[in-house]
Amino acid sequence: MNQRIKLGMVGGGQGAFIGAVHRIASRIDDRYELVAGAFSSNPEKSLASGKELGISTDRNYKDYLEMASKESERTDKIDAVAIVTPNHMHHPIAMAFIEKGFHIICDKPLAINLKECEELVKATKEKDIIFALTHNYTGYPMIRNAKAMCEQGDLGNIRVIQAEYAQDWLTEDIENKSESGGNKQAAWRTDPAQSGGGGCIGDIGTHAFNLVRFITSLQPQQLSAELTSFVSGRQLDDNAQISIRFNGGAKGSIWSSQVAIGNENHLMIRIYGEKGGLEWCQEDPNYLYFTKFGSPKQKITRGGAGALEAANDVTRIPPGHPEGYLEGFANIYTDVANALSDKLKNNYDATKYCFPTVEDGLEGIRFIERSIASSSSDSSWVNF
Repeated sequence: MNQRIKLGMVGGGQGAFIGAVHRIASRIDDRYELVAGAFSSNPEKSLASGKELGISTDRNYKDYLEMASKESERTDKIDAVAIVTPNHMHHPIAMAFIEKGFHIICDKPLAINLKECEELVKATKEKDIIFALTHNYTGYPMIRNAKAMCEQGDLGNIRVIQAEYAQDWLTEDIENKSESGGNKQAAWRTDPAQSGGGGCIGDIGTHAFNLVRFITSLQPQQLSAELTSFVSGRQLDDNAQISIRFNGGAKGSIWSSQVAIGNENHLMIRIYGEKGGLEWCQEDPNYLYFTKFGSPKQKITRGGAGALEAANDVTRIPPGHPEGYLEGFANIYTDVANALSDKLKNNYDATKYCFPTVEDGLEGIRFIERSIASSSSDSSWVNF
């Protein structure tokens, strides 16, 4: 057992969803210990949250600036900080901790515009910082399996990619409903000041795009997008339809929607090459379907026959027992823990790890901004 990584957290306090997810994920493989935090932009709520989580009073901070400053002066300072705040705070918080030499685990998206992303990429390189972005679906075993199959040529040259992420939770104006006081999670996700220029496309469309890139490694060349706000008065898109031209001639289509009634978290990707095709759905994540041209469809089971080493390496329990969302997050955290441990031992090799990086985050924001640009010009094709 390697020594546990000393983890700090910014955001994720009382009433937050994603903070609890990160804390659970960090503990699944027992590689981290949460020892410090600034859990809310409200100092009183931050301190109360830290107390509930059992953080010692001397490491329970009222804000992230105090945390970055005081942790940097400790002999037992944190090894990394998890940033689990609304999007607009990712950049300033990350910059504050990078400046003090701390490694970063940040929820997606990386920031709210390309300028901020470029600054983070530059700072990370200058300070030699490990920066992980928690696109958690890349941690699913069958997604790792799909990536390995593409890399070893099982599909041949890729021709067509279809990816979609559909939800229905923003079908109504729940961010402003007076009788409920407004939904906190909906409010910041539909506010350009907190979420950035992308609504649905930034919240879930980037997951679909990230999976396309992670699995296939194809480089986008051009895209054409139509972003729509179906709910009256909503400032950001709640539906996005995007066509993509990739290098090598492959064509792709991404649909993301938060007003698709009947869908909870329907993330699905289908990839077709000259030799075969792959299908995977997040709501049934333990199965990957592969069809070799001229042969019956094959069902590859997580932990079962046909699963490749890339999938088995991140599989914990036998087939037939569900693994999913939390375990996907945990696989990212464990990948990062391996990298951090190697870094501390001067044995770090960036090619050994499989977690999304700051560069992937920059690409995700470029996807959002290029899509907005296309949609604003009557869905014209724009260079990526």
